Amino acid sequence: MADALLQVIAGGGVPQGPLVTDPWQFQAVCVEAFVASWRARGFSPVTIDNDIGLLERTLVALGRPAWEVTPEDIDRVVGDLAVKGRATSTRREYVQIFKGFHRFLQARKAAEIEAAFGVRLVCPVDEFNASRHVGDDSPALLPPPTPERVNEFFDFMKQRIATARKYGPAARDYALFRTLYHAGLRSEEASLLEKPDLHFTRGPFGKLHVRFGKGAHTSGPRPRWVPMLDGLDLVLRWFLEDVRGKFPDSPVLFADESGGPLHRGTIRNRLRYLMELEGRPPAERFSPHALRRACATHNYERGVDLVAIQQLLGHWTVSSTMRYVRPSATFIEDAYQRAVANTLAELTGKDTTA
Repeated sequence: MADALLQVIAGGGVPQGPLVTDPWQFQAVCVEAFVASWRARGFSPVTIDNDIGLLERTLVALGRPAWEVTPEDIDRVVGDLAVKGRATSTRREYVQIFKGFHRFLQARKAAEIEAAFGVRLVCPVDEFNASRHVGDDSPALLPPPTPERVNEFFDFMKQRIATARKYGPAARDYALFRTLYHAGLRSEEASLLEKPDLHFTRGPFGKLHVRFGKGAHTSGPRPRWVPMLDGLDLVLRWFLEDVRGKFPDSPVLFADESGGPLHRGTIRNRLRYLMELEGRPPAERFSPHALRRACATHNYERGVDLVAIQQLLGHWTVSSTMRYVRPSATFIEDAYQRAVANTLAELTGKDTTA
């Protein structure tokens, strides 16, 4: 019987030698690969652009390659952000983007890093420096605007449409912020809506197809259907018929004056500008995200099922939705009065709420 011949076949289990030995150049290659993975998972271009900037700022602040970062480096960066007065959410974003990049290195580049630089990857973010999520018990989370306050703001915007120097942007802003409130959308979700995403004949109220809903645990976009409640369908029909044609032709629903989508930072700045024009004190001003929380709270207060609100907002769990719900000071009394009225109606056969 002929002797068996052994043959060595090249494989990728153990790297034969790093393509790049300069740590900063190698890290840049890793960042490019990390960004490519976002595109492969279907993240929107706006999300990718924002996260690239955040990751680059984080790596610059850390001052050393990601595989050499220590828990003390994380403490230093987060501490510096706190000293500069950055919000808890901003500090958490720095930590989370680094954790995501480090997980990518562990999954894709660990063997190359150990062979080239002699470092075994261990994530420096631990239980002591992981930023706490802002919950219901945090004084930093202000109550959302009341229904009365929201209605006053929209009344101001309607009056402004008639007197604004540019009708198109003023009317677009009105429709945009009505959409954020009644549909409970995030700013980025609204900015990525396109005209074909409006389905006026779907369901009893019509629906928005939110194709780029935020996913949980870096899972990528999670699309959902959102009903056009509280007359939002009428607002959006008016917007398409009378307003959208004032802007350059493009698929984008809420377009800027070049026809492109509004950036979420632009949406935030527009709302701030409008409330300054309104002349209300700073304590009565709110953010675009506060309109989303107001949507959750006001629907909950009027008896909408919590699971329905969860589906409306696109949350992964009901517990996330509960963090958005901030009932008014008289919520218990109002609920008690409704319960008593309903009980009396059942006993007497009369409608006591009429």
